[in-house]
Amino acid sequence: MKFLPLVWSNLKRRKVRTVFTSLSVFVAFVLFGLLMAIRSAFSYGAEVAGADRLMMFHKVSFSQPLPLAYKTEISAMPGVAAVTHATWFGGVYQDPKNRFVQLAVDGESFLDMHPDYLLPHEQRNGWLTNRTGCLVGRDLAKRFAWKLGDRIPLRRPDGSAWALTLDGIYDSSKDGASANQMYIHYAYLNERQSRNRDHVGWYLVQVADPARAAELSEALDTRFANSAYETKTATEKAFLQAWAHQIGDIGSIMIAVLGTVLFTILLVAGNTMAQAIRERTNELAVLKTLGFTDSRVLGLVLLESMLLAVVSGALALAFTWLIVQRGDPTGGLLPSFSLGTSDFALGGGLVLALGLAAGALPAWQAARLQIADALRREG
Repeated sequence: MKFLPLVWSNLKRRKVRTVFTSLSVFVAFVLFGLLMAIRSAFSYGAEVAGADRLMMFHKVSFSQPLPLAYKTEISAMPGVAAVTHATWFGGVYQDPKNRFVQLAVDGESFLDMHPDYLLPHEQRNGWLTNRTGCLVGRDLAKRFAWKLGDRIPLRRPDGSAWALTLDGIYDSSKDGASANQMYIHYAYLNERQSRNRDHVGWYLVQVADPARAAELSEALDTRFANSAYETKTATEKAFLQAWAHQIGDIGSIMIAVLGTVLFTILLVAGNTMAQAIRERTNELAVLKTLGFTDSRVLGLVLLESMLLAVVSGALALAFTWLIVQRGDPTGGLLPSFSLGTSDFALGGGLVLALGLAAGALPAWQAARLQIADALRREG
């Protein structure tokens, strides 16, 4: 890298232009990082969903409940390994802006079906034996500075007040899984509610043979067809993807926005490099006169473009990582707000591609310069 001082001097020649071009690249890759974190937050459930689990909702709408009695019938179906259920709780903690997922579940069967939820044995037993206890994720506990034994007051939309004891704090062994949820006991909810008593929100069904998941889904829906509570069953991943797609195809939206931004930045950076080469035509001719080959001149120009892109892009990705480390900025709407290793790898690849693309044409033009013609041009 003996030519780095020369390249650096060229970048410092027009400081204002270099600074604004760098800022453009910086802002573009900060936007890239944030959009990737948002995409990850919307798709995290589908990405970590169990391949051997089905979700069963009411056929008309997932907001309509299903009878608790279905659990026995589902368990008796051939191919079913285990069954549990979950129900939205919908409580408010202190302020309506404090949003986070709260589910009423059958504690033991729910934890058995989610072995990736990690918590000490004594905390698990403490929660399972305390009817008014709750289990929360590590990130949620940090967000509100909760600790074991705290009493957490919640108020439901019907006006009822609930005080839950924090008995356990779980972590997840799966990358990207949410640790921003609260679980309470369904039995406690069921005994206190007058509406929808002995009904649940949805069922989770563990399949004995994942290869026969589709077949079992059809059999379950056929079993409850023409009843007062018809069902719709599919794999957990399919349901979560459909849920995310209700507000649009997040992946396509992200690609469209990023493609537009990066193409614009490519034009900006390419124009900067082309202008810089035009201003240094005479100097490039002198370098060739001193013995610099066409390939070396080409390499110098590409190095200049790469240096501009890599420094700005790396700083942008580092800055975005610091932002993302602060967690969900929406107060619970994006519980898994994170940047994965693959996102950083993609970002690094795009930074390199941007540097090469922006400098390719100016570098090729510089390499083709004829010494005599270049010296006759005005600098």
